[in-house]
Amino acid sequence: MNKKKNWFLRHKWLIIFMTAIIALVVGLSKNTPQTNKKNFVTMDISHGDISQTVTATGEIMPLNTVSVGSQVSGTIQEIFVDYNSTVKKGDKLLTIEPSVLQASVDEAKASLDSAISQRNFAKNEYNRNKSLYNDGFIARSEMEQSQTQYEQSESSVIRAQSQYDKAVTNLGYATIISPVDGTVISRKVDKGQTVAASFQTPDLFEIAEDLTKMQIETAVSEADIGMIKHGQSVTFTVDAYSSQKFEGTVRQIRLSPTTTSNVVVYTVVIDVDNSDLKLMPGMTAFVTIVVDSADDVWKATNSAFLLRSFNEIVEVSDDAINPTNHLAIQRDGKIILVPYTKGIVTATETQIISDEIKDGDKIVIGYVGQSSSNKNTNNNRRGGMMGGGPR
Repeated sequence: MNKKKNWFLRHKWLIIFMTAIIALVVGLSKNTPQTNKKNFVTMDISHGDISQTVTATGEIMPLNTVSVGSQVSGTIQEIFVDYNSTVKKGDKLLTIEPSVLQASVDEAKASLDSAISQRNFAKNEYNRNKSLYNDGFIARSEMEQSQTQYEQSESSVIRAQSQYDKAVTNLGYATIISPVDGTVISRKVDKGQTVAASFQTPDLFEIAEDLTKMQIETAVSEADIGMIKHGQSVTFTVDAYSSQKFEGTVRQIRLSPTTTSNVVVYTVVIDVDNSDLKLMPGMTAFVTIVVDSADDVWKATNSAFLLRSFNEIVEVSDDAINPTNHLAIQRDGKIILVPYTKGIVTATETQIISDEIKDGDKIVIGYVGQSSSNKNTNNNRRGGMMGGGPR
């Protein structure tokens, strides 16, 4: 015990000196201001082209398709065309066995001849009675009766003539001809098949008028239809030529909506040049409609515009300056505010319109360690790790 006491006495001044130094160091460390340098989170600004598009799918169809049917019933006697046959207007497509129709013509002709004979007899009778009446040999009533019979027989001739004309016309319908120039894309009957046209006209052929001009009917949702305009450029692909892009133009936006799975869609018709005949009716087209585009512009990913407040990033002296009209830009190790407006906005990128952007600039979207408690007193109610939620 005495040894310890003697040791402390011998080193008393050394202990006091060391204690004073430690106290001085602690005091200085408390009074020295610490730096509060933040590590900012940034995103790059790139330079290039940008385009806003609407995508959809649709079916490739001929510009005009004509369904050819039959107005008379009967058995198909002969077919002169097949699938893919090229036809001209007036070409014979098929004939229906005409015996029944010919019989109707013969019957109508006989009725017409009989009516004409009766009309001629009634006419002669009327002329005789008219002369006898004028000479005073018969009563006026007898002359008028013969006149009535003559007029009725004249009407009978007209009626018989119409029946005959109808029978001849129906006989002509036994030969089906092409109403347009085009290509047969569908044949729905075979030789020997019976065609019944009692209640509705049966379809026999479908003829595409011009396969060098096609159209796509695609469905666009109501959320995107407002961006579609007449004359906009369209690109599309088909599975048959997956590596090739085809082009088209918006021709029509039909005003009749349809509802599919509670989604209202509108039909957009796109004209397509098919001079090389690669595209076939019925192909599915994967369409991209170019709504707007710009070349050689400043742009950044959409996540670069998440900042909602400049608090603790850069001093702002004007309340009108906020992240909706200014960007916090990191340039040469400093943070500056640059005015801007948004241009074209796509699903992934946004165009930046500003004359003050330079190569190498980066957009500050927050800082490391930022918490949701650092909120903007005006409108920053959803601040987070990166300075706020999406606008």
